[in-house]
Amino acid sequence: MGASRRDMLAGLASLVGGALSFTDGARADPLPTAVIQNVFISPCGEPFRAAPDAPYPVADWFAQADRNHDGKLDHDEFTADAERFFAKLDLNGDGFLSPFEVANYEAHVAPEVLGGTFHALFSGRGALLWKVQMAPGPSGDVEPEMPRAPEAPNEGAGGASPYSFFDEPEPVAAADVQFRGIISRNDFLKLSDIHFRALDSQNRGYLVLADLPETPMQRLLRKQHRRARR
Repeated sequence: MGASRRDMLAGLASLVGGALSFTDGARADPLPTAVIQNVFISPCGEPFRAAPDAPYPVADWFAQADRNHDGKLDHDEFTADAERFFAKLDLNGDGFLSPFEVANYEAHVAPEVLGGTFHALFSGRGALLWKVQMAPGPSGDVEPEMPRAPEAPNEGAGGASPYSFFDEPEPVAAADVQFRGIISRNDFLKLSDIHFRALDSQNRGYLVLADLPETPMQRLLRKQHRRARR
């Protein structure tokens, strides 16, 4: 993603009032119920949405990715899930995501990355909608650092971060580590591999649903439901 694209996204954010701001604990009721979205955004950027009172849809993603339904999501299945979603985004099938295809993802597939599903609670926290931490790889190539999950809904830069395991406000653009504005399938899968290794903290070679971290939005929904039962 080149500088001009960053400027365009920053300008868009300024028009709508900046990136989303989340608060947790600063008020008795952090967010109005109407704007808490029961949304999970998978490590490769695919959104999964559910009704407000339904279970958090991380389970829907896991069931889809766990192709043999053995309750374990191994590296091959995790990669296959990323490959499938990349193919969905690659509208012309050329093995690259162009700026047009990324913009289509942001506008029509996962508008959450630009705050599109939120009706209010915009603030002036800043116009940064995505950020990639850069580090030289062993071969000298530029690779993303191991991503970190935001600890609370008010952390991160908004976008997809509150719905995700990782603080990546734009998870598809995060794979554009060379800032060329074009995302190759290879780079997309390289980031998928980094995500798997980050989640497989016990080095078992597979993931189980019960051991996955909660997203900030998942924690917020859990607190909301607990209050409603009182």
